[in-house]
Amino acid sequence: MDRTRPLTLLLAGVLAAGGLAALTPVAQAADPELARNGGFESGLDGWSCTAGSGVVVSSPVHGGTKALRATPAGNDNARCSQTVTVKPNSDYTLSGWVRGEYVYLGASGTGTTDVSTWTRTAPDWQRLTTTFRTGASTTSATIHTHGWYGTAAYHADDLSLVGPGGAPVEIPAAPAGLTAGTPTSSTVPLTWAAVPGATSYHVYRGASRILTVSGTSAAASGLAPASSYSFQVSAVNSAGESPKSAAVTATTTSGGGNPGAQLPAHALVGYLHAGFANGSGYTRMADVPDSWDVINLAFGEPTSVTSGDIRFSLCPASECPNVESMADFKAAIKAKQAAGKKVLISIGGQNGQVQLATTAARDTFVSSVSKIIDEYGLDGLDIDFEGHSLSLQTGDTDFRSPTSPVIVNLIQAVKTLKAEYGPGFVLTMAPETFFVQLGYQYYGSGPWGGQDPRAGAYLPVIHALRDDLTLLHVQDYNSGPIMGLDNQYHSMGGADFHIAMTDMLLTGFPVAGNTDRVFPPLRPEQVAIGLPASPQAGNGHTTPAEVNKALNCLTRQTDCGTYRTHGTWPALRGLMTWSINWDRFNGWEFSRNFDAYRWS
Repeated sequence: MDRTRPLTLLLAGVLAAGGLAALTPVAQAADPELARNGGFESGLDGWSCTAGSGVVVSSPVHGGTKALRATPAGNDNARCSQTVTVKPNSDYTLSGWVRGEYVYLGASGTGTTDVSTWTRTAPDWQRLTTTFRTGASTTSATIHTHGWYGTAAYHADDLSLVGPGGAPVEIPAAPAGLTAGTPTSSTVPLTWAAVPGATSYHVYRGASRILTVSGTSAAASGLAPASSYSFQVSAVNSAGESPKSAAVTATTTSGGGNPGAQLPAHALVGYLHAGFANGSGYTRMADVPDSWDVINLAFGEPTSVTSGDIRFSLCPASECPNVESMADFKAAIKAKQAAGKKVLISIGGQNGQVQLATTAARDTFVSSVSKIIDEYGLDGLDIDFEGHSLSLQTGDTDFRSPTSPVIVNLIQAVKTLKAEYGPGFVLTMAPETFFVQLGYQYYGSGPWGGQDPRAGAYLPVIHALRDDLTLLHVQDYNSGPIMGLDNQYHSMGGADFHIAMTDMLLTGFPVAGNTDRVFPPLRPEQVAIGLPASPQAGNGHTTPAEVNKALNCLTRQTDCGTYRTHGTWPALRGLMTWSINWDRFNGWEFSRNFDAYRWS
């Protein structure tokens, strides 16, 4: 939208208002409009919104047919900005129309005093305006609008910057010096030289753009082991994108093999109440149907929260009259394994909180878990730490390099177990959404403290162990509403929740809205969807029809409803449920639906 006016019309208005003296130094008649796409008629072209917070909408609008809607989330205030070229020692007028609560409009990098104006509440369109003067050597400034932490979405439209135009911004040169660091089995670190005038960089794997970063390094992740990849980088600013750099190739390591290769292409995972009945009745190991590919024994629990000493025993006959003998239980495990099934010990659960706060607890954890695995001849470990087992200390803000002892010690303990049992060791995790997807908004106590320190606390564990991880099946139940990558809240119980939550795992997301700290996507064969098997098993039960819709959307891009995923993943591993016992209680509805589902 062109918001400049012909000189004759402007002069006529000035004369009608009382003569040429009405002209101010910040709104000269010949000054051009400098904001690019200020009416958002071309989408977000020219604008950059933090943490993907901004979208263009067709209603409400102030002028034209489009407007900006931006949603604050967690530590992100939904700042949408644009860098413009200006002249030194010059005056500028910034204005725009906004709706919402605590909406700001301002300019930074002016070379003098940065400015900002705001409205506390604007139920309808309200005009904000401010002025600034550039410094003696200033050639660019950034205009921006943003909301406030924890508030609802705001709208902005017809943003305008009027003043003398500077020299046009030129497209930056192609980056030089692209280098691949030492790969792992699923990641390749990349670095390159800074490009003058660049405000960000696009990273390409082959022909596909996989990352956008503000610095001169990135980590390409979600790669297959023992595979060769080609990477390029381009530099970006408001004028456009540079040519791509020279390509660099790198080959991922074997990583000891793919831990998920031992499972069927699409697997069903279930928890067996081996140590208690829980109202659903006891199910003997030998009576578990062949539908179940991974059987997690619930639960190994600590002797105390901080001891690290994990114990497991069969349900006592007083609670489970039909419990089998220890010999029969172990024989049934061997029979399942002979049929290609995996049997794991699950540590934790709702009542089994585990805090490995010391290295002594870490070492005791390793030795006690090893004893259980060896005694029952198990295939691996499931980590189901809930409650207050995991939390982040104040100042522990980067999931890529955690410092909290309970996090660091758990990672070290699992790596020790993996090294002890080798590439065949099966490792799964069953965190709640609070500890994973909530990390998109909140991470630990936050940069200023005051948040729940458990928010997103599983992310550093998952990230550090991603090369060893067989399956992640987040519990999509017993959850409050969680914000998805569309910056909308999603509630459990229907296909939409499972689609949005799984899309986050397979796409990756900026942790606490920080685009420099992106949790990389997991491979689809590492991900299963966790659900309750029956209405009695947990809050958020999902009917078979809705389960199938979620699978259709994620693997075929059909039945997606209003949510739009960031990809299609036919290799999605499958489903997990709490629990095998509750499925039996409910007439095996969950497992029979899985068996009947057609993946292709």
